[in-house]
Amino acid sequence: MSLDIFWFLPTSGDTRYLGRSDSGRPATNKYMQQIAVAAESLGYDGVLIPTGSSCLDPWITAASLVPVTHRLKLLVALRTSLGNPTASARQAATLDQASNGRLLLNVVPGGDATELAADGIFLDHDQRYEAAGEFLTVWRRLLSGEVVDFTGKHVRVEGAQNFFKPIQQPHPPLYFGGSSPAAHELAAQQVDAYLTWGEPPAAVAAKIADVRERAKKYGRTLHFGVRLHVIVRETNEQAWAAAEELISHLDDDVIADAQNNYAKMDSEGQRRMAALHGGQRDKLEVSPNLWAGVGLVRGGAGTALVGDPQTVAKRLQEYADLGVDRFVLSGYPHLEEAFRFAELVFPLLGKQPVTVRDQVLTGGAFDVRAGHTSVKDEATA
Repeated sequence: MSLDIFWFLPTSGDTRYLGRSDSGRPATNKYMQQIAVAAESLGYDGVLIPTGSSCLDPWITAASLVPVTHRLKLLVALRTSLGNPTASARQAATLDQASNGRLLLNVVPGGDATELAADGIFLDHDQRYEAAGEFLTVWRRLLSGEVVDFTGKHVRVEGAQNFFKPIQQPHPPLYFGGSSPAAHELAAQQVDAYLTWGEPPAAVAAKIADVRERAKKYGRTLHFGVRLHVIVRETNEQAWAAAEELISHLDDDVIADAQNNYAKMDSEGQRRMAALHGGQRDKLEVSPNLWAGVGLVRGGAGTALVGDPQTVAKRLQEYADLGVDRFVLSGYPHLEEAFRFAELVFPLLGKQPVTVRDQVLTGGAFDVRAGHTSVKDEATA
């Protein structure tokens, strides 16, 4: 497989147990840098930086990662309902220059209506996608060097121009995820890579086929990706035990409250996530090794691949066989799971192994290597 593997930055906080606040880690910039530096050293291709009222600002977070990383792609959330395309184009060009061409944009037209209202946005579901289409039309033309006059239903500019060219031409690549017909049409017209949350392979295949067919009408082809959590251990038994441990502190009231909140959202993707498990603990394996336990209390991506390295690699291959060539992964806690996935699964995906093999290592000063003991004064090591 030739795959791009991205990791996720938990900019709203991290945890060992879902729903258990006293196991949480605050979303500090230093912790985000720690995860990003680890992801780069481990060989991940990039990191997804999300958006939301409970998240650190994605653009400032991305800018803070530029000096501490050198190769890692920065997939930054672009919420089209906030700001305007001219200012956004300037931001994108500036960050692409600063990162030496490492910027990717993840287009986010909507989200929770209550959260959007707090930001002063009062568009319904289809209006948000309509507005996003106008936004991206202007945005792409600006980054291509045009002087733009545009009058739409939601966006109007006169003599708009971007004076700072991005390194990536004609613009940094656009990623996007959405499950509704309006979302699929936007993807077909505007973006470079379509992402879906981790649904069973047959459902993912249907979404890919629909987006691909719509894109043909515009003479376009897209890349496809899947956003998933991962719980990988040396054995399947250990992996499933870790999955159960992750939700072991959840009670039914917390699950019910979370599901009630998500039911109020007008997101088709969120509806599909909730439908996988129905809020029931006994219906969580929704496809072989695809576990919906995360979605009991987490909005957005709610499924995880659970298993030993060979099993998880096989399930990823099943998605790759559908045309998926990139994955955006995460796991709890995000720092430790980034190491675990890279060490255990990367060698099975054609990625450079990050482990030292066939040597006896103890982490001490008297390791046995190559058949002999290397003795060192531990006090001066």
